[in-house]
Amino acid sequence: MPWVRSISRHVCICLVIGGLSACAPLRPTPQLSPAAAQLLESSALPTSLNAQQRQQWLDRVTWGATDSADALLQQQGLARWLGQQLTPSAAPMPAAVQRQIDALRISQQSMAQLQGEITAQRQAIRAAADPEQAAQLRQDVQRQLNQLSNEAQQRQIWRALYAPHQLQEQMTWFWMNHFNVSTRKGDVRLWVADYEERAIRPNALGNFRDLLAASMRHPAMLLYLDNASNAAGRINENYARELLELHTMGVGGGYTQADVQAMAHVLTGVGLNLRPANTPPPKLRPERQADYVRQGFFEFNPNRHDYTPQSLLGQPLHHQGMEQVNEALERIVAAPSTSHFIARKLAVYFLGDSPPPAVVERAAQAFARSHGDIAATLASLLTAPESMQHFGQRFKDPMHYVLGATRLAYDQRVASDVRPVLGWINQLGQPLYGRETPDGYPPTQSDWSSSGQMSNRFEVARQIGSRGAVLFKTDPQAPLERPPYPELAQRRSVQARLPTLSTASRDALAQARNPADWNSFFLATPEMMFR
Repeated sequence: MPWVRSISRHVCICLVIGGLSACAPLRPTPQLSPAAAQLLESSALPTSLNAQQRQQWLDRVTWGATDSADALLQQQGLARWLGQQLTPSAAPMPAAVQRQIDALRISQQSMAQLQGEITAQRQAIRAAADPEQAAQLRQDVQRQLNQLSNEAQQRQIWRALYAPHQLQEQMTWFWMNHFNVSTRKGDVRLWVADYEERAIRPNALGNFRDLLAASMRHPAMLLYLDNASNAAGRINENYARELLELHTMGVGGGYTQADVQAMAHVLTGVGLNLRPANTPPPKLRPERQADYVRQGFFEFNPNRHDYTPQSLLGQPLHHQGMEQVNEALERIVAAPSTSHFIARKLAVYFLGDSPPPAVVERAAQAFARSHGDIAATLASLLTAPESMQHFGQRFKDPMHYVLGATRLAYDQRVASDVRPVLGWINQLGQPLYGRETPDGYPPTQSDWSSSGQMSNRFEVARQIGSRGAVLFKTDPQAPLERPPYPELAQRRSVQARLPTLSTASRDALAQARNPADWNSFFLATPEMMFR
């Protein structure tokens, strides 16, 4: 299949200026990893899909089926389409969406600028002689932090709704939840947008070892799990424990409390430096000067590191300083329990609460053979014959339910305001970056199928089905467009689903008195709760 074997090459754009031409090399187009390409080539993917099967694949791989996505899948065929979805992309969003994202403060200012402004304002608070002035300044800081967090949420919704590379968007959200940080703690609000943009998104379809290291080095994680304060003589085990239990090996993965303690000692000195980049390094003993690392806001400070020899997972660590940290990460990622833990978590996310053991084992082997290649692991998981028998068994969490309903209703029509979408997700109890505990939001059906949740979902279905035009309101004082609801019954993707509805669901639709009722009833059917 040549579409997965294209060779990176320099492409030139020729510009004619004053009669002279000049060629500027472009960055090589991102390529599907060889391991993922090989798995796709050897898979038994069907060569043609009917309308219902296309809906099933779109619901699994994307944030929800749309008519335009269905047309693209039909045109490209499953193998080519899935290969493109598994390929990392830095392509810009549709122009109308990109303009919305570019207008955000998090897009216009660097983290150095944002962090510097907040630091200066806090210094002004400490210097304020008037208590009322200090209180007002504190309110301003909180308002700005909230704004930065809200903008990060809006950006993620823009991308989830409209990005062409939908699997990359799903995996960005998956890993943000896996390496969870909460904006309800400290200054995480300041850093969460950069955490997603710099640590998680570039590695969402890349290598797990790189993703783990990027998460470990980012201020959001270092602050959230307290490793910024982990130092020789003042050991803090929080991050070390969650790195082993939640991020890699899993509960019962073969590590011991002694391994947690050893990892905490290894991670001493892994922290932050919020001073300007040109600030001189700390004073270090001559033999430790080469160990110092400063990359952006990340700092490895030998003065804070415990150089006592450590053993991890039954074997001594042979390096010191930051090289010891890297050695420990390599050993943890290579552990068989990490392969199985990540493979099963991905299988639960895509297939359902009880994925076939053979699928999990196949994905774990792909992870191990490829040394943590995420795209290869996903290719193994998604193309397994058993996986194709498990369509429609993953109960949608609020994020998938709201985004799927919104995409189905309005397809590529770009919303003027995505805050209503965030409101619907909040109403269902899954606010973005709002999970306070490091385990992230749970994926299982029992966590999202209570009677209260289903009642709230019907209300959200009613809002989307009868007043979805609120997404396109540019003037708060203006009335909603007429009609204020989508024409769901006219969507090809909806028509393809109607034959799969139960008798009870069809009877409910038959009782609809108008299109708004029909929309609400359809979005609230039991079938729309699964993907």
